[in-house]
Amino acid sequence: MSKTAVSQADDHEFEEVSSEEVDRIVDALDSLIESVESDNITHYLEEASSNIYYLVYEDGDDEAESSEETDTVAEVDEGVELRDAA
Repeated sequence: MSKTAVSQADDHEFEEVSSEEVDRIVDALDSLIESVESDNITHYLEEASSNIYYLVYEDGDDEAESSEETDTVAEVDEGVELRDAA
């Protein structure tokens, strides 16, 4: 591969995408999905929507979900300990 091609590929890998653009595209895909009859096309559009969504939201949302799950587990564990103690 030439240096130019590698350079162009590197530029695309680290492109910053705004959350506003992602939200707009995901909303447009969701509207399109609602109008599609084919299950196969619906599947591909949903997959595309998910992939686009995770361009921006993957890291922050996973951490938030993990901490929420940990909090929920801790609350449940505390409840079990209190019932066991009684």
